[in-house]
Amino acid sequence: MKLFLISGLSGSGKSVALKVLEDSDYYCVDNLPVDLLPALITNLQQAGLTRCAVSIDVRSGGSMHTVPRHMEKLKQQGVDVHLLFLDAQNDTLVKRFSETRRRHPLSNDQRTLTECVQLERELLIDISSIGHHIDTSDVGANTLRSWVKDFIQIDRSRLTLLFQSFGFKYGIPLDSDLVFDVRCLPNPHYSERLRPLTGRDEPVIDFLEKTSSVQKMHADIRNFVADWLPCYVADNRSYLTVAIGCTGGQHRSVYLVEKLAQHFKDQQQVIVRHRELSQHA
Repeated sequence: MKLFLISGLSGSGKSVALKVLEDSDYYCVDNLPVDLLPALITNLQQAGLTRCAVSIDVRSGGSMHTVPRHMEKLKQQGVDVHLLFLDAQNDTLVKRFSETRRRHPLSNDQRTLTECVQLERELLIDISSIGHHIDTSDVGANTLRSWVKDFIQIDRSRLTLLFQSFGFKYGIPLDSDLVFDVRCLPNPHYSERLRPLTGRDEPVIDFLEKTSSVQKMHADIRNFVADWLPCYVADNRSYLTVAIGCTGGQHRSVYLVEKLAQHFKDQQQVIVRHRELSQHA
C-alpha cells in the first residue's frame, strides 16, 4: 500500500493538499485520530485498496507524538508511507483565521488566536521535521496544488533535491534546509529594460551570464551542494531544500535556481520552485 499522511498547522492548506490526493484516486480520510491509523490501514488492505491519504492534526488530541512510531511500524509491515507537513508563518495563519472567521481547534476563553497558533506549533514539533516540509505563507491555492502534485509523483526511494528562489523582503521560507544570500550580486532590477523580466528571460540571463561575480557565486553554491550532498544521503534524508534568496525573488535567485537545477538534474531527482514568481503567476 502507498500511504500519504498530511499534517501541519491549522490554516496552512491541509484540506487543499488532501483534495489533490483525492483527485489523484487516493482513498482519503480527514481528521483521523492517530491511534486508529493501524486499524484503518489493515481494513483498507483487506478491502484491496492500495492508495490512501490521511489527514492528521492536533484535533487528534495528545497522541501526535506517536506518529513517528506508527509510521515506523507501518514501514516494517511493507507500507510505503510518507508525511507531508504544511506550515506557514504565525502572522499569516492568524490573518487567515481572522479573514475566514473560523475557530482555531485549540481556542478557548483563555487563549488568544496567536497563542493558539504557537501552542499548535509546539504540539507538532515531533513530526514537523520528519516529512516533506512546505511553507505556504506566500503561496496561493493553485500553486500549492501544483507543489503537492510534484510531491506525490516523485520517486520517494531517492533523495529529492529541491531548489527554491525567494525574496528576502518577503521572509525566508520555513521549509529551507540550506539558505544562500545572493543580494550582493549586481541587480537587474536597476535596469528599466530588465526590471519587468525574470531570471528565466533571455535578456536577464545574458546580463547575469556576463557578470563574473554571478558565475563565481554559482560555482561556489554548486560545489558546496555537491560536496555535502553525500552526507545528507548517508543521513537517510528524503528531501533537501536549497533556498536561494535575492531582494525581490525575481531575477538573481531565479536565474541561479534554474542554473543549479540544470546542473544537478542528471545526477539527482530535482524539483524547482520560484516562490515569488508563483505569487504573481
